[in-house]
Amino acid sequence: MAGRELTSIRSPRVKAARRLAKRAFRRRERRFLAEGPQAVREALQIRGGLVELFTTAEAESRHPELVQAAEQAGVPVLRVSGEVMAELAQTVTPQGLLAVCGFIDAPLESALESGPKLVTVLAHVRDPGNAGTVLRTADAAGSETVVFTDASVDPYNGKCVRASAGSLFHLPVVTGPRFDVLIPELKRAGLRVLAADGAGKRTLDEALDDGTLAEPTAWVFGNEAWGLPEEILQHVDDVIRVPIYGHAESLNLATAAAVCLYASARAQRV
Repeated sequence: MAGRELTSIRSPRVKAARRLAKRAFRRRERRFLAEGPQAVREALQIRGGLVELFTTAEAESRHPELVQAAEQAGVPVLRVSGEVMAELAQTVTPQGLLAVCGFIDAPLESALESGPKLVTVLAHVRDPGNAGTVLRTADAAGSETVVFTDASVDPYNGKCVRASAGSLFHLPVVTGPRFDVLIPELKRAGLRVLAADGAGKRTLDEALDDGTLAEPTAWVFGNEAWGLPEEILQHVDDVIRVPIYGHAESLNLATAAAVCLYASARAQRV
């Protein structure tokens, strides 16, 4: 089990981990923070996914199997006081386990080389909670790749990691491509590129009925507040809107993504 307890936030290991709350340091170190037992469990499944583990004595007693698995994998396990964990964690009520993980994003070429049938693209999505929820939804719907364009939030942002509920570790995540570079690559991989936008002339029902959604598809989702910019809408194959049957003005990003992705998943499986 972990050795001497670290009680000072000035400890070099603690200071190095705290810096990963900032994007610039995450990029430089190619490491990020993931909190909670579920994140630790998922990171352990990936070779090189878990780099270092911080734990409180209480969390260690609650999850001895995770601490033991980390140690057996050769991962340094550091016991810290509750005060130090509170400084490290990015949640109001820390769960006592905090993982330092290595970046796990994939190059666009390798993510597309297997010929995926369903790809999720986040373009201009700035809210990390929304982005993480869409990532989780994409994983659940069977999307084989999730792409964060250069204008979107960092998928390794702490709030995004938590909102993904472990899905960040489940499927290839591509980060940083420009949209003008991405679209030709998606089409070259045989994917029909559909933008989900309230301004779409065709509805999701129509796309289902005419067989469009049965084809290999890349869904593009934009910013919840102002949607997708015109320069993106002009280059996709079609713009699809989710029909509103009641009186709601619109759907939030995560809900719209769930409706679109599951519609494609069902159409492709039928």
